[in-house]
Amino acid sequence: MTTTQLRIDRERCIGAGMCALTAPEVFDQDPDDGRVLLLHTEPTTAHRAAARMAAGVCPSGAITLGEPEAGGA
Repeated sequence: MTTTQLRIDRERCIGAGMCALTAPEVFDQDPDDGRVLLLHTEPTTAHRAAARMAAGVCPSGAITLGEPEAGGA
């Protein structure tokens, strides 16, 4: 089974909060500066679609997904 690796760039984040609204099980917002906090670098199967959607709706592109290569080494 493949896993999805999430990465965030807090410097790029503008604090819109779309990630935390879209996938609250995976993302949160820092109470001090409002920027994204990553709760899980490898979301469960149940949360993978929401994490992918959150990356897609992020207005600053601060969230990236890395899919493992097929037949990975």
